[in-house]
Amino acid sequence: MGIAQGARVLFSDFADDGVMWTGNGPRESRHNVAFKEKFSEPPTVMVSISMWDTDHKTNSRADITAEHVTAKCFQIVFRTWGDTRVARIRADWLAIGSVRDDD
Repeated sequence: MGIAQGARVLFSDFADDGVMWTGNGPRESRHNVAFKEKFSEPPTVMVSISMWDTDHKTNSRADITAEHVTAKCFQIVFRTWGDTRVARIRADWLAIGSVRDDD
């Protein structure tokens, strides 16, 4: 069994008036993550928000998930909707799965 983990700032949209900060309605941000070492098969991946910075004047709506998981990589997908204004997000991830065993 192998374990891989990491953290990634997904965006800082307040800095450049990005869509998560200035937009309205459904929005999504996708980020590719490559594992340092390949798993034998697609692992189970858990993603969580470890830091978020949102506007206090609007509702906070967030959905974060791992998609397109393979033995080599996956995508972190962050979504929001409505009038939510997200300045920045950092995501932590953990992958657990089988790895090659030379024994």
